[in-house]
Amino acid sequence: MAFADEDAVRDAIGRATHILSSVPPGETADPVLARYDADLRAAPAHWIGYLSSTGVYGDTGGAWVDESAPIGQGRRSARAAADNAWRALGRPAHIFRLPGIYGPGRNIFDRIRDGRARRIDRPGQIFSRIHVDDIVSGIVAGMDGPPGIYNLADELPASQNDVIAYGCDLLGLPLPPIQALEDAGLSPAARAFYTEARRVSANKARRLLGWRPAHTDYRAGLAACLAAEASAQGDGHAA
Repeated sequence: MAFADEDAVRDAIGRATHILSSVPPGETADPVLARYDADLRAAPAHWIGYLSSTGVYGDTGGAWVDESAPIGQGRRSARAAADNAWRALGRPAHIFRLPGIYGPGRNIFDRIRDGRARRIDRPGQIFSRIHVDDIVSGIVAGMDGPPGIYNLADELPASQNDVIAYGCDLLGLPLPPIQALEDAGLSPAARAFYTEARRVSANKARRLLGWRPAHTDYRAGLAACLAAEASAQGDGHAA
């Protein structure tokens, strides 16, 4: 990760009222903290936030997990280290842990259409998701709420196979065949995804921030994505 103008970033940190980092960790450290830790500690901002990942919880065998669970046991060791580093900043911060992110332009539809969607024979594989608009609303809610760690997730964890099936139904396309993991031709990162399963509770954000996801599950979220896609295509034809 390269920062084009560190002096300009330091100047912005010194003037900002709200600071949010969405920069992923590097192999050895969080690149933002590696450069600007002292600046962030001294910043006049009255709100600081960091976008982390629910991957820090590792595999729970499909059990529910909340913010009280230990982290750093899974494959996201660099993310867990960054999460810990932001919590140790020395001043109050909001840490938002996010599950699988989707939204317009980043969802299952393109993979279904071009034949890249894979239904994998992994009984019990389940995980949580969050629509990108609900991440935004969660962050905004956090700006008026107490600092701390918050999971942001929808209300219906589901398997990837269920999501693909619903996407195919919305598109009116046939289901791809079920495949064994070793036969699916997945990248190492994609294969690693299937080694973990967990359900993520966002009850703390609901209770303390008054946050509710507008897209309560993947079905509502995918339907909204498809509607947004159709609307964008219609606007393009009109132009």
